[in-house]
Amino acid sequence: MENKIRVLVAGCGNMGKSHARAYHQMEEFEIVGLVSRGPESRNALSNELGGYPTFDNYETALAESKPDAVSINTYPDTHFDYVMKALDADCHVFVEKPLANTIEECEQIKAKAISTQKKIVIGYILRVHPTWTTFIEHAQNLGKPLVMRMNLNQQSHGATWHVHKNLMNSMSPIVDCGVHYVDVMCLMTKAKPISVNAIGARLSDEIDSAMFNYGQLQVRFDDGSVGWYEAGWGPMMSETAYFVKDVIGPKGCVSIVDKNPDKDGVSTDNVDSHTGTNTLVLHYSKTDEEGNFVKQDERIDTTDEPDHDGLCYLEQAYFLKAIQEDIDLTQHLDEAINSLKIVLAADESARTGKTVELI
Repeated sequence: MENKIRVLVAGCGNMGKSHARAYHQMEEFEIVGLVSRGPESRNALSNELGGYPTFDNYETALAESKPDAVSINTYPDTHFDYVMKALDADCHVFVEKPLANTIEECEQIKAKAISTQKKIVIGYILRVHPTWTTFIEHAQNLGKPLVMRMNLNQQSHGATWHVHKNLMNSMSPIVDCGVHYVDVMCLMTKAKPISVNAIGARLSDEIDSAMFNYGQLQVRFDDGSVGWYEAGWGPMMSETAYFVKDVIGPKGCVSIVDKNPDKDGVSTDNVDSHTGTNTLVLHYSKTDEEGNFVKQDERIDTTDEPDHDGLCYLEQAYFLKAIQEDIDLTQHLDEAINSLKIVLAADESARTGKTVELI
């Protein structure tokens, strides 16, 4: 295929590896480089995919590979710098969440993307997940207000705990993971967030004394809806009720039933357990004159959903479409900034013990 999109992949860990596999499979893309801080990850990925150029420095990789697009899958504290340099190099950008560490940085990125007329797609993987899109649609039909209950606790150890400790050098779990689930809440309610409360606890001496590795946030919306999100990382975390994805409304409720780690042999720190599901359960609240339910619960089998690599392929298919069809991504950026604003406010609330007003 002529005029392939030349893509540089920055970061060769879990997410970078999956996105690189997607580019490798898609004839519209051509990988022109793999860059990472450590040689092991980039060399292993290059060998797996048949031998692509590797780099140990992002700026060198940009200058020498001359990409049309950059895929940024590095630690969050690099995102702002890497995205801005990619835009300066006249590249489209796919970047893992969060877009940046502050709202001010996000707004700078948005302004530059508009001025350079380049596409920026942010890795909100749940937006392309078939089960989650169905989950959101059913939640939107439950009436108002909604009660949204979600968590993702990870009993991480070994290499995954090492990654989590590195992530916590720049942000707490309720920020890093929370943007996904708060984004989903906003899609479900289509309402404005008005305030956030949060709590946090430091459960390990292995992390900075100013950081917490467990947190829970509560957000209120202007339509009366409320939601909570809980996230904890580390070898001390419980795997009991680690996966709660549940929405309640006047007309009933809808829930995602997870892949049980004990039953399926999937640990909570395994990346596939973060998106894997078994069943959607839809419950109707309507009762007859005697108070009995008039409709049985529906169970929707979701075991045929894409795996993690498959979901990353869907993300890159959207990135490709955005470039080829010149899709206006202003709303995409605004919604990403909105969800980040909420979780950053939650982080502030956890540290100060005070409610943070958003409007």
